[in-house]
Amino acid sequence: MTVQITAGRFHAADGVEDWRCLYHLVSAHFPTGSLSAGIALVNEIGRLAVGNEREYLNVDLRHAGVTVSLSRRDVSLARRISAAARALGIPADPTAVQLINITLDALSTDVLPFWQALLGYQLIGDDYLADPARRGPGFGLQSMEAARPQRNRMHLDIAVPHDQAEDRIAAALAAGGRVISDAHAPMWWVLADAEGNEACIATWLGRE
Repeated sequence: MTVQITAGRFHAADGVEDWRCLYHLVSAHFPTGSLSAGIALVNEIGRLAVGNEREYLNVDLRHAGVTVSLSRRDVSLARRISAAARALGIPADPTAVQLINITLDALSTDVLPFWQALLGYQLIGDDYLADPARRGPGFGLQSMEAARPQRNRMHLDIAVPHDQAEDRIAAALAAGGRVISDAHAPMWWVLADAEGNEACIATWLGRE
């Protein structure tokens, strides 16, 4: 079994400046400006990825750009994809990647089969569900010690590039939000809207 390298080790490598670690993924976005340019890049990526690299490679092709995610922090493949984009004259935009998880505060993992059936997701570990098509957000449980009927029990976890977290938080504050807690920063900050609905901005920093 291949051991996953740390996010810090990945970011310390040369040639991966286009990429950002988001929880278990590394992602890069390449704005192409046209579908034909995006298809050309995807074709190159398909040619570059060999063997089991294809198993942890996910490519999202849109008219305006291509987002590439690797579920293994593969420095070599990331470098090759970036080189292919540069050869096609397509720059990367590291600010345009993020990963969203929906998190439910629950007293017991007994509720997880309900959510798995409802969403049609696959179970990963003991408390996390993932979209088998890799399109929807992840869904996880967060343990709570006692019922909290007066508190929001579901929130979004938004993993952003570590160098974009402060800007994202500042934008949320300017839009009427507030910081509930920064006790775990820079791993995550807890924010809330004007009505108290919570969300977390998360990075890879502090998780290793």
